[in-house]
Amino acid sequence: MNAIAEPLIAAGPSSDGLPRIAAPAFDRLGRPLRDLRLSVIDQCNFRCTYCMPRHVFGADYPFLRASERLSFDQMVKLARAFASLGVEKIRITGGEPLLRRGLEALIERLARLTAASGKPMDIAMTTNGSLLASRARALRDAGLGRVTVSLDAVDQGVFRRMSDVDLPVTRILDGIEQAQAVGLAPVKVNAVIQRDVNDSQILPLVRLFRNTGVAVRFIEYMDVGGAFDWSNATVLTAREIQAIVESEFPLVPLPAEREGATAVKYRHASGSGEVGFISSISAPFCGACSRARVSADGQLYTCLFATQGTDLNPWLGDAVPVEQLAESIRASWNARDDRYSELRWMPRKPATGKVWPTVRMSLIGG
Repeated sequence: MNAIAEPLIAAGPSSDGLPRIAAPAFDRLGRPLRDLRLSVIDQCNFRCTYCMPRHVFGADYPFLRASERLSFDQMVKLARAFASLGVEKIRITGGEPLLRRGLEALIERLARLTAASGKPMDIAMTTNGSLLASRARALRDAGLGRVTVSLDAVDQGVFRRMSDVDLPVTRILDGIEQAQAVGLAPVKVNAVIQRDVNDSQILPLVRLFRNTGVAVRFIEYMDVGGAFDWSNATVLTAREIQAIVESEFPLVPLPAEREGATAVKYRHASGSGEVGFISSISAPFCGACSRARVSADGQLYTCLFATQGTDLNPWLGDAVPVEQLAESIRASWNARDDRYSELRWMPRKPATGKVWPTVRMSLIGG
């Protein structure tokens, strides 16, 4: 990997001639901007029933054309602007990010960035794992630090029903193994659990990854864009999931790594390994959310459950200074007061389904 650093943006030269870093951004609730979820493509090779059901995302669905997606140059410009405002971690998302050609070249450029704190930028990726085995080493060599693999079942039949693709689950497991082998660390597995759909997979997932160094995180089924059939009845809460895990594997709580972490983490009382629970439905954590999302077509979303975004494309041209892009982002973040998951239960009549339409999940990533 090329070790030459990409420069951060400056609000103007300092007295010593070095770039002057812009001040961190805070929203109306005092939440800092620390994390960027950068979607590189809105397409996916899976048709998971809770995200991209095939009856909606069929062969004729109008996904973004290549010309409509942000270029790597534009993404790097975005990353520099976000870094100047306090972002310390960039997570590459999709769709399925490994469908974007030449992704390693983007990761290499992003990995050269330095956060405003002076720390190297933390570069991570979320993937369905289907293409990971053959790409893991190149991704690691490019500068990817960590990877999270979405895997909702280890039983082939359940996996097939949820992903709606004819793909052996062993291919995902091979990708996880290769990611570990090349030094991507930590490797995490995210499993979205739906009541009476894949709740039978909770214990098999824990059994499989216990003592392997792979952390397993269980996520409550959320009413995000794509979850057209979501209802309260389909949600298995984090507390219920944890009870199932602890019926076989006693757990010991771990301290939170940092403010704004989404998962409540535990370690096995006997043996090694980590299990986490993300309770965005039953116990929302909006108050500490520090994540911004930029879609593959250049829209800034300040909440996973947003209904609309802010178009950043006018500031992404070569003629526009990065400082102006950063100030546009800052203005959007300063106006942010999103807390959808907390407001979800506030209508006069409790909702059993989605409260309001949200942006397409495959466009902005998780």
